[in-house]
Amino acid sequence: MEPNSEITKEKYGVDISSIRGAQVRIDPYIHKTPVFTSGSLNDMSRRKLFFKCECFQKGGAFKFRGACNAIFSLNKDQADKGVVTHSSGNHAAALALAADLRDIPAYVVIPNNAPNCKIQNVIRYSGQITYSQPTLQSRETTTTKIMQETGAVLIHPYNDVRIISGQGTIALELLEQAPEIDTIIVPISGGGLISGVALAAKSINPSIRILAAEPRGANDAALSKAAGEIVKLPETNTIADGLRASLGSLTWPVVRDLVDAVITVEDQEIVEATKLCYEVLKVVVEPSGAIGLAAVLSDSFQNNPAWKDSNHVGIVLSGGNLDLGVLWDSICGL
Repeated sequence: MEPNSEITKEKYGVDISSIRGAQVRIDPYIHKTPVFTSGSLNDMSRRKLFFKCECFQKGGAFKFRGACNAIFSLNKDQADKGVVTHSSGNHAAALALAADLRDIPAYVVIPNNAPNCKIQNVIRYSGQITYSQPTLQSRETTTTKIMQETGAVLIHPYNDVRIISGQGTIALELLEQAPEIDTIIVPISGGGLISGVALAAKSINPSIRILAAEPRGANDAALSKAAGEIVKLPETNTIADGLRASLGSLTWPVVRDLVDAVITVEDQEIVEATKLCYEVLKVVVEPSGAIGLAAVLSDSFQNNPAWKDSNHVGIVLSGGNLDLGVLWDSICGL
């Protein structure tokens, strides 16, 4: 199969060479995560499903790939001043862990309503936490202040070519582990994960389908695709706390051009899919990570003739960091 020559670094900031470079750079540090299958879930979905278990990644989520690539791309002068980011959870922990491996400071701005389990992960990995109000303006203002005081390098959670390249290594592994895959379903929020996956997968196989899975209560990507420009929501409301960000200037062009569709699902569908991951796959997944399964089981996927040839579907289980009490309350409320 001929590679896709239209995916260039000049066009998207990232290409297959930068993703393969990231794979070499992060290989000594990451886990090559397994791919699980389930006959029961195949029967339910009427497809053969391949679950890429990034919940088993270091730090408990895919974010470690991008963070590791960013940290180990820094020169010594940059690294000595440390890194800074703002994040509600998985990126914060991933950056703290990667910085700890390189023995440099990580300054992390976290909104004061972030899940406790994700805050504890940052503390565990020696991240230096500063709390902000749960607004983007507060997060960015606090981050800028830290940069001015320390000289630390900003590592954005998703709008960064080093991050996107690192996340793209998931697709390199997945298509090596299950080359028969014709469709990949990926959670979408800020777009770093799906951008990396789409750029890598469509460089290798231009005909592969890339579908985004998004909560109905945070459906800015679906609205953006429909409008042909970035749409930002005044507020979001979803149990999937990792899927509340807006698309960035680097991720939007990839989503616009290379993501074939966005499937939106209700929170109840996300909770039910999370339950199935526990009960059938025997895997601990956070709601944000289970949304791909919710999408493939949804009526909008199952009854859409556009996806009738999607018979071998890769699903990225993006993370497994969650407050079990919140999930338990949601399950009991069904």
